[in-house]
Formats: sequence, structure tokens, C-alpha cells
Amino acid sequence: MSKLQQALVARATQLLDEGTVARVVGWTKGEFAYDPSPATFETSAALADFVYDEFCGANLSKYLVNLGKKPGKTAVFLKPCDTYSLNELIKEHRVNRDNVYVIGIECQGKADNYKLEALGLTSVSGVEYNADKATVSTANGTSTVEKGAILLEKCLSCKGKKFVIADETIVIDEMAETANDRFSEVAKLEAMTASERYAFWQEQLSKCIRCNACRNVCPACTCTKCVFDNPKSGIAAKANDTSFEEQLFHVIRAFHVAGRCTDCGECSRVCPQHIPLHLLNRKFILDIDRFYGDYQAGAEVGSRAPIVNYTTEDIEPSEAVERGENNA
Repeated sequence: MSKLQQALVARATQLLDEGTVARVVGWTKGEFAYDPSPATFETSAALADFVYDEFCGANLSKYLVNLGKKPGKTAVFLKPCDTYSLNELIKEHRVNRDNVYVIGIECQGKADNYKLEALGLTSVSGVEYNADKATVSTANGTSTVEKGAILLEKCLSCKGKKFVIADETIVIDEMAETANDRFSEVAKLEAMTASERYAFWQEQLSKCIRCNACRNVCPACTCTKCVFDNPKSGIAAKANDTSFEEQLFHVIRAFHVAGRCTDCGECSRVCPQHIPLHLLNRKFILDIDRFYGDYQAGAEVGSRAPIVNYTTEDIEPSEAVERGENNA
């Protein structure tokens, strides 16, 4: 058990035993070392199964939508990027700030098991970072690889190591900043012709099996009744009847979270078909920045998203269309 995990367990134990919180949201051991799952712990004894390591990439903020309504306060462990999502949920009145106790925790980037498999590293039992290298332990021994080669995509384009909301923080080692341009992949799509982009997304979205994992994990998707669950809509079935319906699901979802998406990357992380869904959201984020100025959803609880905050300086619809066509 790492020093960081020991510190998290110790603090969770203290909060539960003192009665400060009624439950703690964290991660529990999975069937394999590389698949820990989000979990709720209501007793200190249950924390024996608590885990926090390089595979704990899940954003736990959405679990507070329901857990925050239960009696007693809920403690949650959030990585820096996750705190943006919680801020947005509080701003939208999906989570009551008074009902949660936020513990910001250290993150050095999370590993992507699919990237490990692509490198031929299977039966992984653990990953340890050392500067820009990663030591991967498997059933066949250990291997050292470039850290950047195994990180989740969202970690390669990390927004930074700032906790935008926290009641306390637990950081053992200094967190290194990532200097990558998160819009570089969007720029590649914008450089394509319209027909090339259409072909790209047609190929990607054709992989969708409508498992709804992207919607279910997304902190911005918190509607009590989702439009895609409406039996009268004609699109409630998980199987896509047509290629149009196939694309409709993801395009509509992207419009629904536009201006509210914090770019947490959970949609792409959980997609079993490895569709780069985050690129749809990042395109919206980039366009909002271009039209209204730089804006980061979740950075502040009191801020209003540009697309719902009219000012006389707003871009004219006709100009937005023209500029949008040039950067489609």
C-alpha cells in the first residue's frame, strides 16, 4: 500500500469514526489490479477494500448527485480535474454543497490498461511512476516504458493540478504540470475537408453499441428523465435502426452538454468501442472560446456559461455561422 493510499484510508477512517460524515466515496478493488471500481464506504471496517493507485481514473463527482441527497454528509475523494465537475454540479443545483465534504487528492496521471495491452503488457498487477518513466509489473516480470505512452488521454491533456473546490487536500508528492495542447486533435479535424470529417465521424460513430456508458458516467448528464429513454421518441432502443440515429445520439448529447462540459474525459475513458467522444465536446469548447472568450466550465461556482449569459458584446448569429463554417 502506497503512502498516499495509507493517508487516504486514515483520513476516511477518522471522518467515519468521528461521525463527521456518514459515508465516503472512493474506489474499491476490482477483479483485476487494473479495474478498481467507484464505491461507497459507510464503516471504517469496509475501508479494508479501499484502493487508490494509478488505475483510479474514474471521476467520482457524479455519484454525489444521488448520494448527496441521503441523510448525513458525504465525503468524496476528488482529483484536481474532478473538482471542476463538482463545481458545475453545484452551480446547476444538482449537488448541495453543504451536504458534501470534499477531499482533494494527489494525481500524477492515470494509466490506460488498453494502452498497456497495445504494448504487449498483460496480466498487469501494478504501475509505478518515476519522473517520465513507468514501471509496469506483470505476471511475467517488470517492464519500464515511457509514462506518456500509457496515460489516459485525458491525463495527456490535463487542465492542471489546481483544486477549484476542496475542504482539505492530501498531497504527498508535488504534482507535475502537463504542458500539452488539449485542442491539437481538434485542430487536425478542422484541417480536414467537410467530407473527410464526415467520413471520420461516420466511421467512429458506427462503432457505437448504445451501451449508454458515456451518458451514464458524464457529470453533465444528470437529467431525471433522459430524452433517449423516452419510449415515444422512437430512439429509446439501444440498437440503432439507422446510421442517422446512430449519429443522432452522440451529436444531441454533445449539444446538451455544450458550455457545461468540463472536459473530464470520462466519456472516452469508459467507451468500450474506444470512440474519441471527447473530441466532439472539445470542438464545442474551442468554438465557445473563439466566439465568447476563454471559458472553463466548473472553474467557478458563480460563473455563468457564455451561451446562457447574454451581453451586448455577444457575437452576432450571422458572424458565428460564418466563422463556424471556416472552422467547422
